[in-house]
This record gives sequence, structure tokens and C-alpha cells, in this order.
Amino acid sequence: MNLINPLDSRPIYEQIVENFKMQIFKGILREGDQMPSVRTLAVELSTNPNTVQKAYAELERQGFIYTVKGRGNFVRGDTLLVENKKNELVKQIIELFTQAHEIGLSLDELVEEIQKKLEEMTLGEKSND
Repeated sequence: MNLINPLDSRPIYEQIVENFKMQIFKGILREGDQMPSVRTLAVELSTNPNTVQKAYAELERQGFIYTVKGRGNFVRGDTLLVENKKNELVKQIIELFTQAHEIGLSLDELVEEIQKKLEEMTLGEKSND
């Protein structure tokens, strides 16, 4: 499990939180799936169990997981979380489009740049396979 990037300046627990959130958004982790135990994940990531516990506490605070005493942590099945993320992304994109328009970047130029980046990402993913 590749949840930590040593080159990332963010704290390890934040990286763990963001990676699990993305797995939930992408449907890799689904409602009711059991999360790895704190100890198991800490060993796998070569990090302190307190760091993993802090990440799990944050995921629970944000509504992504819930804890069952004596059984572990499980993914919460809340489609509202995904909808909120989509709305947040749309809002950010609109803000970026507004800024681009303000500096004179046309919609056609912007779309062209986005398509180039998407093609680069696709080619990069294929070369990693």
C-alpha cells in the first residue's frame, strides 16, 4: 500500500487521510469495507501507530469511516461525501476559469491546455503499467 510519499512536505497522517479519501471517492474502498488495523498499517507503512490512529480519527471526524469497538474501523457509505467533493471541485474549477478569463486566457486555449495535460497523464499511466 503506497500511502506515503517521502518527498511530500505534508505530515504523514494528512497523506494517509487524503489517500484513503481518494480510495473511497474512486470506489476502491466501499461502504462496509474494513480498514486495515492501526498496528498492521503502521507496520506496513513503517510509521508510528499513533500517526495512523491520528489519521483514522481525522477520517472519522470527517465522516469517512466509523469505529466498531473491538472490531475495527469501517468505511461509511455516505454518497453525500462524494457529492460534497464534486461540488467543491466544481466551485474550484469555476474560480480557476474566472481567473483565466481575467488574464485573457480564452476558453479554447484553456481547453487545449487541459487536453494536453490529460494526454500526458494518460501516457504516463500507460508507461507505468
